[in-house]
Formats: sequence, C-alpha cells, structure tokens
Amino acid sequence: MKQVKKTAEYTIFQRNDERYAVRAANRSWINGDDKVAILQAEGLVKKPEPKPAEPEVAAAEGEAASE
Repeated sequence: MKQVKKTAEYTIFQRNDERYAVRAANRSWINGDDKVAILQAEGLVKKPEPKPAEPEVAAAEGEAASE
C-alpha cells in the first residue's frame, strides 16, 4: 500500500487493487460510512449519480409486447 494523504486524524492509503484504506490516528482501521465520508471530503471518490427511474414504462411495454 502506498500512502496518499496524512492528516492529524487519519491516514489514507491506496491499496494494490486501486481501492482505498483509511486508518485513524490511533492505528485502527476506519470502515463503512465514515470511510466513505472521508474519501468524498478529500475528493478521492465521488458519489454515484442515481439512475433515472422509468421501470413502470418499461414494464408496461414488456407486457404489451408479450400479448
């Protein structure tokens, strides 16, 4: 792993598989929502954009085509 950024609260590493790991100052690993929030704040990952919701229209077209 290579160190990407170090602050007083945490250290960010980039793993060999291009993913990130975050370790707190007390040397415990940070996971879950806290990790995602840190990586988003540092600009290393971005929030995925929601897909447009159109399942009702597609389902109706699928039923009409099968009849």
